[in-house]
Order: sequence, then structure tokens, then C-alpha cells
Amino acid sequence: MDETSAWLTLHRTPGIGARTLVQLLERFGQPNRILSQAPSRLRESGLGQESLSCLLAPDPAALERELGWLECPGHHLITILSDDYPKLLRDLPDPPPLLFVCGDPELLHLPQLAVVGSRRPSPGGQKTARDFSKHLAFRGLAITSGLADGIDGAAHRGALEGGRTLAVMGTGVDRIYPACNRELAHAIVGGGGALVSELPLGSAPLAGNFPRRNRIISGLSLGVLVVEAALRSGSLITARLASEQGREVFAIPGSIHNPMARGCHALIRNGAKLVESAQDIVEELAPLLGTLLEEESEGKSSAAGDQPKVDEDYRQLLENMGFDPVTVDELVQRSGRRVEEVSSMLLLLELEGHVLSAPGGFYCRVQ
Repeated sequence: MDETSAWLTLHRTPGIGARTLVQLLERFGQPNRILSQAPSRLRESGLGQESLSCLLAPDPAALERELGWLECPGHHLITILSDDYPKLLRDLPDPPPLLFVCGDPELLHLPQLAVVGSRRPSPGGQKTARDFSKHLAFRGLAITSGLADGIDGAAHRGALEGGRTLAVMGTGVDRIYPACNRELAHAIVGGGGALVSELPLGSAPLAGNFPRRNRIISGLSLGVLVVEAALRSGSLITARLASEQGREVFAIPGSIHNPMARGCHALIRNGAKLVESAQDIVEELAPLLGTLLEEESEGKSSAAGDQPKVDEDYRQLLENMGFDPVTVDELVQRSGRRVEEVSSMLLLLELEGHVLSAPGGFYCRVQ
């Protein structure tokens, strides 16, 4: 069995969830080595008879469907053992062992902000989510949300107007839920974004899937912005997960008469950062972006045997820009850096007044 088939077989096996699969990988290594173990050794690792039976006789039709899906353009499988796996997700205590991606997988590595909230927001809440997302996407942050009705949908639509967006799903990536967002899902993929799920293809929208999805939304992001939320909502679960993961939590206050503002007010009382403008978020995340760039620079330095400074990297990027408007893609070609690295650096350079963003995704050097 080839490596991809081995991953898919383990992933579809009942009783092998994310934690169990990671533990099996830590004990035995590659997926094929897990499948080659004697049943007695797998029992010692905690697998029950149902799991063992499915491993001995995997469903060939399901495997064939998933392999066929992966052959289509724009369809990807990213595993936790791959160099393409997002670093922020890898650091979680319960990282998803694999991700199905429909669209651009490079988006997983861009600096991201999660925007979440009520499925039944006020008109003002929807406008706020859309406006914030558009502005922040224009500034270089990818907007991540859950493709749900309400605030999620508004965030995705706003991000598409200003940049790119990523939808983390509580279903298989081939099954759009809710169905009314099918057109939005197509627009996300067509706009250079991505649909992402850890669930097997064809997975239905079961209630238990969405808390699992929420940990990926917050895990991929530098911070989570809650726009409107009731006191008991999935958005507050996402905010709690973000806090546990060491991410920033932002909340927008609302009217004391709006029940959809009470969740945000509770978050603010418990330490979430109150924000009144998108610039508040950009300024708060700037140090985190700088830290990420330093870590990347140090990683490259150790491989190359020297220690370039981040300030020098900024200077070189400004030289690559010249004095004519350029796009991120042009800077990637000129500098040889990755898209996510260039986007992070541009955001910081803009905050420091060295760069201005212009309509159409262009950036101009100021000095």
C-alpha cells in the first residue's frame, strides 16, 4: 500500500481519532509501519477489535473515492509529517494528523486572523464583520472562519473584497454546509482561498464535528476576533480554545440591549482585548508577526551557518520593491521569500511608515 493510501486507511478507521493517530505515529513512525504491526502490538497501543477489523479489511470503495478526489486539480492532502504542515497547528496539544485542502494550500502559512460570531447577528454585526475583514485582508492578514451563516459568511465575503480567506469546515471538504453557502465556498476557492477539513470526505455535519473544527480555526490564527455572540455559543468555545492555545482574543462591544453582545462583553470582562477599529488589531498583532519572522530567520540562519538580522531582511525587501507599485507576488519572485513571509514583513513595514498599501493589492515604498 502506498503512503497516501496508508494515511487515508488509518484516518477512516473507527476508534482512531486525532490523538490516537498521533500517538501511533510517535510509537511506530510512518503510516505503513503502523499497518504492518501485528494485531497484538496494536492492541497494546489501545486499539479495540473494531479498529483492528477495519485495518485488516479497509473499505476499498471509500479509499478509491478519496484517491480519486486527490487527483483533481487544486485538491491536496497535507499530513502532520509533511514539511507543508502549518507550524502553528503542529504546536497544538491535539493537532489534526491530516488536512484535506481544496484551493491554495499556501494560505495555511499566511498570518491569519480568525473572525467568528453569531449565526443570527444583527445587521450592524454583519456589516462590522464584513468591514473589519475587508480592511484586515487588505492589510495582508488572511481571514479564517467556519463557513457558517451569519458572522462567518460576512467575514469570508469581506475578506474576498480585500484579500484572501480560509474556511475550516465541520464536514468533509467535499460537502458544503450549510448548502446556502455553496456559492460562497466556490468564490473562496476561485478567489485564491481554501476550504480545509480534517474530516474524511463525505462526513456529515454532526454536532460533535464543530468543536473539533473550532480548535483548527483558532490554531491556525494569530488571534480570534469575536464580533457578536450569545453567552452560550460556539464562538465563545473558539475564544476559549484560542486563549488555551496562547492566541490573542479580541471582542467588539455592543449595545447592552443586544443579547448578541453579551458574549463579547463576557469575554472583555475575562481579559479579551476590546477593539473599536481594525487598526487596533493590526497594532496588537504586530509584535507576534515580528516574532514569527525572527523564528523563520533564525531557522534559515542555522541551516546556512550565519545569523542575519530581521532589520537587514526588511532593508533587502525595500530594495526589492524599488519605488514603483508592486504586488506581493512580484516581491515573492524578486526576493525569493515565501508568500507568508513577504506578507508579514509588508504588514510591519506599513505600521512603521515605510510602505503604503494601494488599491488592487499593490504596495508602494515611502522612503
